Amino acid sequence: MRILIVLPGLHRVLRGAEVAFEELAKKLALMPGCEVTLMGSGHPKVDSPYNFLHVPCIAREKFEKWPAFPYLRGHYVYEELTFLPGLMRTYQPEKYDVTVTCSYPYTNWTLRAKSQKTRPKHIFVTQNGDWMCTKKNSEYKHFSCDGLVCTNPEYFDNNKDNFPTVLIPNGVDPEVFAPGEGDRSRFNLPSNVPLAVMVSALIPSKRVLEGIRCVGKVEGLHLAIAGDGELRDQVQALGHELLGDRFHLLKLPRENMPELYRCADTFLHMSLDEPSANVYIEALATGLPIVTHDRRVTRWTLEDQAYLVDTTDEAAVANALSAALKYQTSDDVQKRRDLVNRRYSWLALAKQYYAFFQAIGDQTPALPEQVTVG
Repeated sequence: MRILIVLPGLHRVLRGAEVAFEELAKKLALMPGCEVTLMGSGHPKVDSPYNFLHVPCIAREKFEKWPAFPYLRGHYVYEELTFLPGLMRTYQPEKYDVTVTCSYPYTNWTLRAKSQKTRPKHIFVTQNGDWMCTKKNSEYKHFSCDGLVCTNPEYFDNNKDNFPTVLIPNGVDPEVFAPGEGDRSRFNLPSNVPLAVMVSALIPSKRVLEGIRCVGKVEGLHLAIAGDGELRDQVQALGHELLGDRFHLLKLPRENMPELYRCADTFLHMSLDEPSANVYIEALATGLPIVTHDRRVTRWTLEDQAYLVDTTDEAAVANALSAALKYQTSDDVQKRRDLVNRRYSWLALAKQYYAFFQAIGDQTPALPEQVTVG
């Protein structure tokens, strides 16, 4: 099976969707009978088990202050539009059996542009949400795919009657994200102080500013934030205003993330509507107590291994952080690891993706329930 995975930020951006697709590609490429190619604006990495094709684009940061309107609703879409010419030059549909993306509209449209007789089967993944699948106005009315991978049960319920659909969460490599004694000196973080970590894009939907306010209510608690985005200046300013030397803003390469998790005492994520955060699973695998928003998706993802609260209530978040700092016994850590090993190993999830690809390739078309997994 010849699989093509396309996303503008691959091998350049270290955020949720890019990380998930790269990890998925690694595991698929090691499976017998799989030939995997990635296309993105980064460059090939040494020892990657898959092929990588560079497609240039203008980075999203250049468009942070540009206006938003239909067909160009934000800086991510501007970036995707500049990715389009190179993708059209590089993409040769006859070389692939399956194409995969989570980028809409221009990447999805390009991968679907050829006639039905010559184009490969197209799989769309709800890494960034499912609004393009459910809305019928403006550019959304042009959405199509042969199969839909939903990363949480809400998206699955929304779409199972409209597309061949499967429920597959994001995952983690539990050998890489593992418990241990972290070296805080690597990140200029103080030792012998309680430390909460946030790993997040600095954008409004992640509610990082609100997280800073919550941490400010917990006496003595330090906060390290790993991420970048359009709110970087506001985050820096509020962190120093409310936390002073208890605030630490970091921008780290991907390979340093497991060590940062091991430096933490608790993990905080404030988003109210998260498709399927890799960071939840990475924190779990490292054995960290997690504080995040109480909703159906987080209950499904984290089961009973997190502190789920209304994160619009700053006092509730602060109380949960104080409680989480007390639950780091070896038994607590092992329970979180057990959940990861049972549900979130990338190797097991890659097998589910492969089975879905096979089902979509074989059906013409099958009913959604015939290809539903999980």
